[in-house]
Amino acid sequence: MADLPGTEPRRPVSTFELFFDLVFVFSLTRVTALILEHPDAAGVLRGMLVLALLWWAWGAYAWLTNAVGTDGTGSRGVVLAAMGAMLVVAVAVPQASGSDAPAFALGYLVVRVLHIVLYAVAGGANRAAILKLAPGNLVASLLLIAGVFLPHTVQIVLWGVAVLIDYGTPVLTGVGGFTVHAGHFFERHALFIIIALGESVVAVGTGVLHTGSRITPPAAAAILLAVAAIGGLWWTYFDREAPITEHALARATGARRAHLARDVFSYLHLPLVAGVVLVAVGLESIMSHPAGHLHGVYAAGLGGGAALFLLGLAGISLRRGDRPRPDHLAAAVASLCLIPVSLVLPGILTLLLLVAVLTVIGLRDRALRRSTARAAEPDTPAPATPA
Repeated sequence: MADLPGTEPRRPVSTFELFFDLVFVFSLTRVTALILEHPDAAGVLRGMLVLALLWWAWGAYAWLTNAVGTDGTGSRGVVLAAMGAMLVVAVAVPQASGSDAPAFALGYLVVRVLHIVLYAVAGGANRAAILKLAPGNLVASLLLIAGVFLPHTVQIVLWGVAVLIDYGTPVLTGVGGFTVHAGHFFERHALFIIIALGESVVAVGTGVLHTGSRITPPAAAAILLAVAAIGGLWWTYFDREAPITEHALARATGARRAHLARDVFSYLHLPLVAGVVLVAVGLESIMSHPAGHLHGVYAAGLGGGAALFLLGLAGISLRRGDRPRPDHLAAAVASLCLIPVSLVLPGILTLLLLVAVLTVIGLRDRALRRSTARAAEPDTPAPATPA
């Protein structure tokens, strides 16, 4: 995206940062696998807690590379070590509360410690800011390790407490001491939304492969509708909302920008990612049985995930200082209504209805963009009439 008028020059996301993000592509597929292996309320809870931890760890490095360069050999070595530890965490996700709990907890601790180490070594204005957050980060990580030695129910409670500490610490300490380069920060998070949507594409392919048969006309139709639904989520975020959000971040300065970045991206982008993961759960089930009814987690995932995504956009609008769009709220309600509908209609028809809901949002985005463009055009004087 081009630099916005009157803002600082954009520092593009580096190829090294994109390379680091590859491990999170895999981690999202593992969260989906965790939910699919345990398709009940407890499985969804575990999946969302793991996702919250993974998102926070990724976000910590997004803040890091936004403020600290990674061209040096030492800094790249630390980030690569963190990438290796995060891959261990990702592989352990499906059994994070079982046999692979030690690998998950210890790997997560290493990721968080290396983050603090690199900030401390880099120095600068951000060093004091990260050191204020460090105690909360370490306590949260240590709670995961403590959960390894405790009964399963207590372990899940400790995970929840760890998430609360991770997410609550920046509220208590503030993030005003962090430097935020608006264009780079926005682009990094926008690219993660692409990563999440890519995981949905993987879920579609996995669901088709699970059938173990050739692609029938209903299966082909389901694939096309799945792509339309994923494209609809992309359109809903990127066509209009993303540029407005980037502009709001670029206009803010100093501590106000840092706090806006924390709220809009670190907090309110999590519902977007979680929504996409839940939609992926529903899509994989539909791909496996296009003519079958959805049930349980799969029904809740498709409609509930889309609703969570749209409500996340409404929350972002509110934090920017704008009124949430009525069409986003109405579409969220319509998506929730798809949950009971999917219990009686074939999955492919429920997916068609979701595509219809997202299409209405896309058409509304187009209309709003045209209206905004016309309003921005300078008035042209009427041609003079001959005397």
